[in-house]
Amino acid sequence: MAEPAFSICVYCGSRPGENPAFSQAAQAVGQWIGSHGGQLVYGGGLSGLMGTVAEATRLSGGRVVGVIPQTLVDKELANRQCDELHIVQTMHERKAMMAERSNAFVALPGGIGTFEELFEVWTWRQLGYHDKPLGLLNVGGYYDGLLAFLQTSVASGFMRGWQMDLLHIATDSDALLRTLVQSAGHSLEQVPLRSVI
Repeated sequence: MAEPAFSICVYCGSRPGENPAFSQAAQAVGQWIGSHGGQLVYGGGLSGLMGTVAEATRLSGGRVVGVIPQTLVDKELANRQCDELHIVQTMHERKAMMAERSNAFVALPGGIGTFEELFEVWTWRQLGYHDKPLGLLNVGGYYDGLLAFLQTSVASGFMRGWQMDLLHIATDSDALLRTLVQSAGHSLEQVPLRSVI
């Protein structure tokens, strides 16, 4: 397999959620990554949105890198179809490897694990530990309440507008992924599109 054109870390739920739009968005993200010759870096699970985005990436011709702690291998049903499946000892190792292997980050709907991963890389970005672009895909209004709260934090003086500006927010996966990949310095025009299987 050729070297991936780019590498995107996707944070999302190990459950599918109640709204079918969540799974549809995960599938669209995976198809986009794969059809543009990219690589998915994710939490290595087989279930929920995690499994959906990984399978869609694989079936669309993309490369899949999973990183999962040993304690979660059975609980999240580790995806043995990954091109690379790294089984690590701690969550710290998992997140560090996912960040290291990625050019950009995007969060889809998920629970507290997804929130924690997004906020950590966002914090690292504001502190200058990396300069990789970050995105939030707000599917079906899932993150509306969180975004309203973040604006409350800005209004209350605990955050600044420039910190919010570090996070690309969109409801359309194609537009968001294009922005992230191009912000990471990759030109999509140079990537041959692959047909979806």
